[in-house]
Amino acid sequence: MSSTNCTIRSKAPLRLGLAGGGTDVSPYSDLYGGAILNATISMYAYTTIEPTTDGKVQFLAPDKGLCETYENATEVDTNGYFILHKGVYNRIVRQFTHHPLSLKIASFVDAPAGSGLGTSSTLVVSILGAYVEWLKLPLGEYDIARLAYEIERIDLGLAGGKQDQYAATFGGFNYMEFNGDNVIVNPLRVRQRYIDELNHNLLLYYTDTSHVSADIIKEQQQNVKQRNASSIESMHKLKQQAMQMKEALLKGHVADIGEILNFGWQNKKQMAQSVSNARIDAIYDAAMRAGASGGKISGAGGGGFMFFYCPGLSRFAVRQALSVFGGETKRYDFTGEGLKTWSIQ
Repeated sequence: MSSTNCTIRSKAPLRLGLAGGGTDVSPYSDLYGGAILNATISMYAYTTIEPTTDGKVQFLAPDKGLCETYENATEVDTNGYFILHKGVYNRIVRQFTHHPLSLKIASFVDAPAGSGLGTSSTLVVSILGAYVEWLKLPLGEYDIARLAYEIERIDLGLAGGKQDQYAATFGGFNYMEFNGDNVIVNPLRVRQRYIDELNHNLLLYYTDTSHVSADIIKEQQQNVKQRNASSIESMHKLKQQAMQMKEALLKGHVADIGEILNFGWQNKKQMAQSVSNARIDAIYDAAMRAGASGGKISGAGGGGFMFFYCPGLSRFAVRQALSVFGGETKRYDFTGEGLKTWSIQ
């Protein structure tokens, strides 16, 4: 273990789910296999660990002025604000150290919770990465992503899929396949010029609302369990969309991406009733009328970020059309790096 005069830091990137979203969620992925294409962007979840010697565990959210402290804790209750931090701490102690830790751990994220960019799972990966760096745990990328998934979905019982943990850990453009417990991450060698064109034409818009993804995902899961034919068929089509997006990016058919996004959005709305609402539909329609060729909501739906493919110079007309809804456009770049950790004496 590192000395107490050492500061450990980590950061993990948030992601845009470009295609296939929702097919990574059980039981669909168990029954039919899922496929997703996502890409990480230059917005991050950050974690800092400062080892201490007082036997206390202190969880900090400096951007919100929140703090919780526990003494000599082999396990902390997972109530309150720091549920993700506590879930990671409990698993680290139970699986790796087998004794209480003494530290201050602080984190913050570049996007609000419920924004649809995978903030919760990315934060878990960031927190976990800081522990891996501090304790020198022998975990590779697949190990970290899988452990983050288990902490969030099994230990804490939070509903959701599998893609976000792997996106945050691996980074870049990835085509992911999900079959039961088996996850395969296929990094895509997308030419930089195609990435630059996508970056130029893809407008990221924050609706100034948030969503509770767990509620939407539970509805989606229920539809699969009840063999809802239209919901399951829409997920099959979203899986096809992931393959279409993969081909378009690798072959440089960037102009087709708006149409592929629109195909996915029309099917995503069939997965669960709460994916869209009147406000989201109005925003989408306004963007399309202003020149966008397609788009979607990021994440499970219901609120948060949306993004639109704006060919040529139509992003300016689209941005103007969206200004009446009270949200805001966000600058970003695609990033090829996943989880990063480092220590400073």
